[in-house]
Amino acid sequence: MIDPADIEAAIFRLLGETAAGKTISPTDAANVLKPGPEWHVLMPPIRRVAVRLAQEGRLVIYRKGKPVDPNDFKGVYRLGLPRLD
Repeated sequence: MIDPADIEAAIFRLLGETAAGKTISPTDAANVLKPGPEWHVLMPPIRRVAVRLAQEGRLVIYRKGKPVDPNDFKGVYRLGLPRLD
């Protein structure tokens, strides 16, 4: 199993590499942490970490380009940093 701190670090590293205001897919983090065909096993723990970070106000979860409630969303989502404006 992978440490949630490693997932958090991967998410923030990827977000730091993107242009301001851009988002990443959780699959991007999964591929960084577990390259190859088994990356998909990390999707549930990545979602748990993303929800926790969103609840703490450190991350925003987007669905169809709009922020969502981290406690109540389904389907494909993306991750971004909170806006400072």
